[in-house]
Amino acid sequence: MSTPVDPAVTALARRWRVEVNTGTAETPTWSLCPGITALTPAAEPNIEDSSDYDSDGWAGNTKTGQSWELGMTINRKINDQAKTYNAVHEALRLASFAYGSASLVHVRYFDRNGLPEAYEGYAIVTWAPSGGEYTALDQVEVTLTGDGPLLPIENPNATPPAGGS
Repeated sequence: MSTPVDPAVTALARRWRVEVNTGTAETPTWSLCPGITALTPAAEPNIEDSSDYDSDGWAGNTKTGQSWELGMTINRKINDQAKTYNAVHEALRLASFAYGSASLVHVRYFDRNGLPEAYEGYAIVTWAPSGGEYTALDQVEVTLTGDGPLLPIENPNATPPAGGS
């Protein structure tokens, strides 16, 4: 008798959803960042050598810090009738020119299918238009550089278990 094959499916890169808080810290309004064509999350630890004579020649390492970053390529979205850009894109662009607290955005990103990966934090925005040929789309490279912790959160799209709350 053969063993059943695990029905696992490979996750797709486009599973991520990014939202920016366009409200306040006290009353968040989570708004979709549309038009993402590429997303690269990173949370790199800072590791220092903590080797000593007591380790019998084995190297020791200690995590002493952590940083995070979210890189995105977005297609600029416009309302060609009202002559306006998407409000979330504009919030990101304007934050990239600001200083102090106005330079920070409150962001969260999570698996749009409800899987458990979900994160939230504050970040400084870098906004770099891609330019291109006359046939190119208006794309922007956006980098969100974490300012403080990137916190794992409950996925807003998670479905509660049946019979649970």
